[in-house]
Parts: sequence; C-alpha cells; structure tokens
Amino acid sequence: MKVKKKPLLVVLTGAGMSAESGLQTFRDAGGLWEGHDIMEVASIAAWHKNPSLVIDFYNQRRAALALAKPNNGHLALAKLEEKVDVCIITQNVDDLHERAGSSLIVHLHGELVYACAENNKEQRTFIGYNPLALGQKNEHGTLLRPDIVWFGEAVPKMEEAINWVQKADYFWVIGTSLQVYPAASLLAYCPPSCTCVYIDPKANEVYTPARFKTIAGNAATAVPALCNAVFP
Repeated sequence: MKVKKKPLLVVLTGAGMSAESGLQTFRDAGGLWEGHDIMEVASIAAWHKNPSLVIDFYNQRRAALALAKPNNGHLALAKLEEKVDVCIITQNVDDLHERAGSSLIVHLHGELVYACAENNKEQRTFIGYNPLALGQKNEHGTLLRPDIVWFGEAVPKMEEAINWVQKADYFWVIGTSLQVYPAASLLAYCPPSCTCVYIDPKANEVYTPARFKTIAGNAATAVPALCNAVFP
C-alpha cells in the first residue's frame, strides 16, 4: 500500500521570531548594538580591523542566548512535525529552534554556539555558550572566529534553502523585515501551488508578493494561532 506523503511546510524566520524570547534585534535598535554600528561588529571588514571588538560582541550575544528560552512560536513550529514535514530556514544565529525541538534547520547566517576556522568555515568547533577568546585556536592549530556569515561574505547555504522552498506546499515567512539579501529573495522561489503567509508586527507596512497572506502580529501569539488554524 502506498503511504501518503506529508505536506511540506517551509518556514523562513528572522529576528522577530526570537525577539519575544528576549533577544535584541538591531533593526529595532536603529541599527545599533550598544552604540556600535552593525558594520563595526558584523562585517568581514570589522573582523580584520578590530577582531577584539567583534569577538566581544558575539560573546555578549552568546551570554544573552544562554539566558533565553524558546517562545510559543518556536514550540508551535516544532510540534507541527507531528502532522507535516517541516523545514526551518532561519536568518537567526541562535539555537532556539533546536531547543524547541525542530529537527530540520538551515542556518543561513551561521550559529552562535559554534566557532569556525578563520580560513575554513567547514572546520567548525562547538563552543556552546562559552566565550571565545581572542587568538583561540582549534585542535588543528588554526585561529578560530565566530561561525557567523558577516556582511561582505557569501551565504553558503542559500542553494540548499532555495531547494527546500522550491519543494514547499506551504511557505511561511515569520519575523523578518525582508530587507536582508539574499535571504529575502527566497520568496521568489515558491512553487505556483504553494500557500504563502507573512507574519510580522509590521506586516502591513512591508511589500510582499500579492500571493502572500499577511498577518500583523508577534511570532509568539500569531504563529501558534496559524498552526492551529491550518493544521488543526
């Protein structure tokens, strides 16, 4: 007997997904982190100019992440795996989707809980919520840097993300301003038959393709409601 295939839900999440878990977004802080322009702490040029500042910045982000917990939006998406196949594509560098229980996550912009070799991003070292020291090296004697895709660098997992979106039966975009590329370009890869939804507190102020249903709301409340409505 042929087993019926589950629908595939692909979800693109941004900073608004984790904001209600207490993680600050630079968009809502006017592009600043503790007085620093984001390009001073999250670009490849910044790393070459002032690696100490960059490392300190991500050590602070890691310490904040250690205190954060998945919110109801994260938990609702994880629970959906009981009913549908779910792929999370996230612009976030936190591990809240993992801690909520989601099993398939594509991190477009890297992960805070890892460091990588300065000359080889495939060579990663798990550091958890511990600080990274300036000059710290891996077991191969190679200098470590935050495992983050910075402004000025390519996004190596974009092709994988595009492949998932092209197969989606449902595509939900949650908590992103759609201002960061190439991530925002994923909306163009939805199949014609795909059901598309955009959730963000400022959803009505952001341009989305006409096929997207927009929901102005926070992830922690709007996402569980959508999950229950679409997959009761």
